[in-house]
Amino acid sequence: MQHYILFETAIGACALIWEGDRIIGAQLPEHDAETARRRLAKRAPDAEENGAPPVFIRAAMAEIVALLSGEPRDLSHLPIDLARVPAFNRKVYEVALAIPPGETLTYGEVARRIGDSGAARAVGVALGRNPFAPIVPCHRILAAGGKTGGFSADGGVETKLKMLTIEKARTSAMPGLFDALPLAARPG
Repeated sequence: MQHYILFETAIGACALIWEGDRIIGAQLPEHDAETARRRLAKRAPDAEENGAPPVFIRAAMAEIVALLSGEPRDLSHLPIDLARVPAFNRKVYEVALAIPPGETLTYGEVARRIGDSGAARAVGVALGRNPFAPIVPCHRILAAGGKTGGFSADGGVETKLKMLTIEKARTSAMPGLFDALPLAARPG
């Protein structure tokens, strides 16, 4: 039996979907709760809303709330079901899971880490299909030169920038002239 729960975070209502003792999906905020429920119904049509989730889901919710409130949290320990995703995507998600809060990689760097330096576009496609955001932190992966790249969550790149700003993310190891500004306000 699949279940889901919507819960509030600093950037809006997120959701978790689970089956048994594994998280099978996560969802970043939508415009409103009803829109979130419609998207969840498309992703997991058999899932039922559950207002009394098991302990591991309550713990995952608390971790996500803390991360999106600015606390540096590593969510890689959460029990996500990577067996449901294609092998290439799994490799990409495993690299993404290793990126600490506040740090970023580029699509090309992820491609090199999975052993296929020419696969930057495929990495972007895999991240666009990430069923576990923000647990698998696809928002921490940027285009070359520190550009934002795409983001398929509601709000698009604005949501990605908001999440990176919350994490005080750096796009390079070198200090920058505009580091004190939030990412969304920095000159392009």
